Amino acid sequence: MVLLILILKVYMLLIVLVMLVYTIRHFIFTTNRALGEQKIYYQDILDSELPKVSILIPMHNEEKVAAHSLDAILNADYPKNKLEIIPINDHSSDNTKNILEEYAHRFDFIKPYYRNTGQRGKPSALNDVIKISEGEIIVVFDADYLPPKGIIRDIVISFQDPEIGAVMGRVIPQNVSSNLLTRLLDLERTGGYQVDQQARYNMKLIPQYGGTVGGFRRVVVESLDGFDPRIITEDTELTFKLYIRGWKVSYANRVECYEEAPENWRVRARQVTRWARGHTQVFFRFLNPMLHSKFLSTLEKVDGVLLLSIYLIPLLLLIGIIDSVLLFFFGEMNLLNSIIVFLMVATYNSFGNAAPFFQIGFGSLIDGSKERIRLLPILMFNFIFYMWYISKGSFFAIFDVIKGNNPEWQKTERYRKQESLS
Repeated sequence: MVLLILILKVYMLLIVLVMLVYTIRHFIFTTNRALGEQKIYYQDILDSELPKVSILIPMHNEEKVAAHSLDAILNADYPKNKLEIIPINDHSSDNTKNILEEYAHRFDFIKPYYRNTGQRGKPSALNDVIKISEGEIIVVFDADYLPPKGIIRDIVISFQDPEIGAVMGRVIPQNVSSNLLTRLLDLERTGGYQVDQQARYNMKLIPQYGGTVGGFRRVVVESLDGFDPRIITEDTELTFKLYIRGWKVSYANRVECYEEAPENWRVRARQVTRWARGHTQVFFRFLNPMLHSKFLSTLEKVDGVLLLSIYLIPLLLLIGIIDSVLLFFFGEMNLLNSIIVFLMVATYNSFGNAAPFFQIGFGSLIDGSKERIRLLPILMFNFIFYMWYISKGSFFAIFDVIKGNNPEWQKTERYRKQESLS
């Protein structure tokens, strides 16, 4: 019993240390974004010799949004003779196929690809189409995204730098005013992109390729044997594959694209569970190769460990709460201290990890949306929701490693009305 109590107390100290490390991390990133020198993206480079680009749009039952996305891309100012658009109809059972056929009939550079066999999911779909694509650069948009007119040129231009293997733009919800959830997700996006991604880019750490609103060199991904279909977050996988082999990811904060954020908590729960599961899969697969890579600096490796571990933190904190309850029943912690531990962990998880208080506050200030800061206290009520579903996803990832599971891709539900923008 004495040994068990000692272990529980040591674990509580470990939790305090982890919370302190991540709090310092977020504070440093916010301070850098506020006071540090900002690394400029490549947007001001002019180049008349633009490369051939293949735009891939994975779609599974996307009849509500397929036409929207295609119309927005057709409006791009990129030369059409250097552009191919490949919507990937991945085992759809709705009207997606008919919509794609209509667009292919009207535009010869729209070349739908139909997947009716094999494993469904974004990694497998991308693997199939990369093999037949003609573009030197691959640009990926999720089916619900609405790319602005100049975004393709802005993404592609950074590949003039021979070190760049992938580029990531900024994601902004376009349905912010739908309800409280979408407003809270907008806050999270602000902190994650406007501050966190830009600060890591400034500090030459590891800005992350996000799987949409971004691009990568086709030959590089082919040389890396494509995406592992067993990993459901292909974006995180590609990020670490690139860095381990000496490539860099460029973050373009001014290259903005608009997404449809989840509008109900059930859909959001599935989404964060998938993210946590896939991200933790990458943790187990790439932590050791990253730490032994000769291409990464010490600071990049430290940032990589913290980035790979991010979805394990809620699980560790959940265990920490259970730890404090056990200490209370063993008579080693009074009720007041147990409540304080719970509130501290809840506050930390709301303001220091999943939705960083420093980053969201300052990001909202940069965006000129001071009114949104009033919603910050509500983030604390996300604590139990995020802790449960992120922990669930992390547990799934652990079982995937132990049992060799092949998880199924979970599509995010759409809400937009089925109509064309044109």
